[in-house]
Amino acid sequence: MSTKHLRNVPLKLFREFLKEKGCLCTRTNGGHEHWTRSDLHRPITIQTHVDPIPEFIIKNAMTQLGLTKKDFTDWI
Repeated sequence: MSTKHLRNVPLKLFREFLKEKGCLCTRTNGGHEHWTRSDLHRPITIQTHVDPIPEFIIKNAMTQLGLTKKDFTDWI
């Protein structure tokens, strides 16, 4: 995976990242999981039937968590 793009991130790896950042899966609705943390204004929603995770989902989650792409790639 290049640092320029956030492509080909497996669903399992992204779930581990969210857990490490203090998020909890609060509910599953159909093919979606909703992850939340006490300081988030709204939950992070990921599709469980799409693997790898689309890049725009990762970017939206990073914005909500107050992190950058570099924070994510350094974690990997």
